[in-house]
Amino acid sequence: MKTSTIRLSDHFTYSRLFRFTLPSVIMMVFTSIYGVVDGLFVSNYAGKTAFAAINLIMPYLMVMGSIGFMIGTGGSALVSMTMGQDKKDRANQLFSMMILFTVITGALTSILGNLAMEKMAVFLGATEEMMHDCLVYGWIVNGFNLAFMLQNLFQSFFVTAEKPRLGLYVTIAAGLTNMILDAVFVGVFRMGVAGAAWATGFSQVVGGILPLFYFARENSSRLRLVPAKLEHSPILKACGNGSSELMSNVASSLVSMLYNFQLMKMLGEDGVSAYGVLMYVSFIFVAIDIGYSVGSAPIVGYHYGAGNTDELKNMLRKSSVIMGVMGVLMTAAALVLAQPVSRIFVGYDAGLYTLTVHAFRIFSLSFLLSGFDIYASSFFTALNNGKISAAISFLRTLVFQSACVLLLPRLLGADGIWWAVTAANVFAFIISVLFLVAKRDTYHYY
Repeated sequence: MKTSTIRLSDHFTYSRLFRFTLPSVIMMVFTSIYGVVDGLFVSNYAGKTAFAAINLIMPYLMVMGSIGFMIGTGGSALVSMTMGQDKKDRANQLFSMMILFTVITGALTSILGNLAMEKMAVFLGATEEMMHDCLVYGWIVNGFNLAFMLQNLFQSFFVTAEKPRLGLYVTIAAGLTNMILDAVFVGVFRMGVAGAAWATGFSQVVGGILPLFYFARENSSRLRLVPAKLEHSPILKACGNGSSELMSNVASSLVSMLYNFQLMKMLGEDGVSAYGVLMYVSFIFVAIDIGYSVGSAPIVGYHYGAGNTDELKNMLRKSSVIMGVMGVLMTAAALVLAQPVSRIFVGYDAGLYTLTVHAFRIFSLSFLLSGFDIYASSFFTALNNGKISAAISFLRTLVFQSACVLLLPRLLGADGIWWAVTAANVFAFIISVLFLVAKRDTYHYY
């Protein structure tokens, strides 16, 4: 059975679940990889100061773009539930409404985000040497934020439309655009951070704007764009339901800022650069967990709307096993890759390389439980319970990580910074299990 023939209404075996979610996993990994390519080219062709500069401003840019991820995940949960209730026309109206709202919001954040860029760079602690690169990279990338938000949104809606493979093709095209332009702008023309920023922006146009043309015409998917007007109730419901994904991205960005503050104080520019390498690797590994969660969420939403509790039980059980196995595999892979990956990014500086390898090995343990925590939040989003989903994300990314990155360095020195994510994930795992147990009688998923 081909991936394109799998329906949300099916019963999902492990094999069918893998085939249906694999395009979303690859899609998210590819999105992360072409972000990593920016850092790779900048670090090797423009130096560690430029590399530190884009890592310093990156959390702010991710906050701007994550609004699209919120609308996409919350909106797709609402649309998939509506599809499960056999309301096709209403599902298309809701889908179109989310696109329109994203376009308006994206245009506003591009303008307002750029107006605040310089003040944000100062707030984040950019040094005089880093300031120019921070602003150049930030202004260009955020200028494309409308396209970035649409790209984040379509990553969810391609799955809901039962076209995960098409979403993968679009993402690959965007990724190749970014990689090729990075090589040309940064590697050949030596445009530095500006070249990396333009490469990212053009790739986001491919990933965010091209899908509009597909959904605007007659197509073979479950969704298409139709005339729609903005309605407060479904927009607020989608945003509230997807707030966990926004909270996760915003909190991760805020925590990254906190990490940078601590690292600048304890280890200086080298600490920020080492953390940048860890974040790039983390983007790729965590993207596997996020991709699976995004790919499987419409299945949960559909069967919740259809009242099929047996399939909810099936999805939670199989997904828990998958996340556990993936956690072990990713941790082992991270430990093995610590040296070669560090050498690729910062091998030109012996001291920075040694610091990065040491941090990498400690940080690797964070992947053991991260997948389950991410899936638990996504599972409640798919059940249209935005409050619990947001609570898990808020506690995992902001409360626990912030507390750990502030307190552990007092006990363990600089190593406490590298242990913070692992400690936070342990606490988040406990909270996720408690929520799942507390709500089992409400949703009957086990």
